[in-house]
Amino acid sequence: MKKILSAFCSIFLLVQLGFAQNELIHARPSQFGMDEAFIKQKVDSIMQMGIDSLAFPGAQVLVAKNDTVIFHQAYGFHTYEQVQASALDDLYDLASVTKISGPLPALMKLVDEGKLDLDQPFSNYWKPWKKRKDKRDLTLREILAHQAGLVPYIVFLQKVIKKNGKIKKRFVHDSPSNRFQGQVYDGFFINDRFERKMNRIINRSKVSTDKKYLYSGLSFLIFPSLIEQLTGTDYESYLEENFYKPIGCQTLVYNPREKNLEKAIVPTEVDSLFRKTLVKGWVHDENAALKAGVSGNAGLFGTADDLAKLMLFYQNYGNVNGKQLISEKTVREFTEVQFPENENRRGLGFDKPLLDNAALSLEEAYPSPLVSAESFGHSGFTGTFVWADPVHKLTFIFLSNRVYPTRDHRKLYSLGIREALQDVFYRAVQ
Repeated sequence: MKKILSAFCSIFLLVQLGFAQNELIHARPSQFGMDEAFIKQKVDSIMQMGIDSLAFPGAQVLVAKNDTVIFHQAYGFHTYEQVQASALDDLYDLASVTKISGPLPALMKLVDEGKLDLDQPFSNYWKPWKKRKDKRDLTLREILAHQAGLVPYIVFLQKVIKKNGKIKKRFVHDSPSNRFQGQVYDGFFINDRFERKMNRIINRSKVSTDKKYLYSGLSFLIFPSLIEQLTGTDYESYLEENFYKPIGCQTLVYNPREKNLEKAIVPTEVDSLFRKTLVKGWVHDENAALKAGVSGNAGLFGTADDLAKLMLFYQNYGNVNGKQLISEKTVREFTEVQFPENENRRGLGFDKPLLDNAALSLEEAYPSPLVSAESFGHSGFTGTFVWADPVHKLTFIFLSNRVYPTRDHRKLYSLGIREALQDVFYRAVQ
């Protein structure tokens, strides 16, 4: 009877805490046998070192144990001018974390439904590749594991800017019109035909015959169009209805300036090439910007809370409050290393630990050497990083704007800040 009463009280407490509305539950680290004093001292020290070293002006760390947030702190300011302090509900440009937060869950669901086959030629679905001899036989598995030999990146901005630095008016106007509807930034509207031009360039891009790990975001630029084609639904609406709403994410959005979210948006870089000003509220990545901010390679903004909800969804292998949004089998397959024989650590869309990670020192490892081999996540160019460990039930979120004021600020990488922070929580278990 006592056990039944205790279980009832626990359920009642969870509902009171907002669990029914997919709100995150918070607890102290000590409730999970973790040394709170150790965590606070180490994390505060690492974060202050990062700020002092100009690795980032501000950042935040969120960690969940099981399905409970045990740590969430914001540090520093939005900029080095220290005008606006970082806050827990700040909205960050997620950069390449978009890849696993936007198109990837949709692709997983389409695989579940039999509308995509990982081992059939991708050209069966993306018809322009049927005509390309070097692309017609590439599979979605190879593409998502960065094993297909695709070009890593194409600088489409070169097609928009003249040699003298001025913008080509046939592609970008300063006001909207029938042919210029997609907004790139304040006073920047892209020609609707430019996306087709980008797709043609991608379709004609070279493919390496050397099939080894080579990170490429190229296919993610076309995934939103593919998802719309296969679902018959607008890409953003499809994500919202099938994933973000059921998971309880309210801030994972493209083009947040247009959504009127009541959240502070953290700026990224002072753009000296294209927008000629501080980029804030619009995507930092130029390729995503030229797709009017909506792309699969970058473009999503979000809070640490919503990223935690998404990563917990993955950590629980597609299950949310007892409902399976994506089959466990599919999530497991996407989060497994695909081509270890080729020294490729990647899953399908997901990043994975180095293949010999557990044997490496903290300075050599990626991420912490203490994560399980089953763990997975992704990083973003702006200074974002998310990681889920289904074995240790630890979810780690790090958000920063390390590209402020320029992308030349690379201390976040050289100092191994994210790895060191993640390591703290594994070592804190008493």
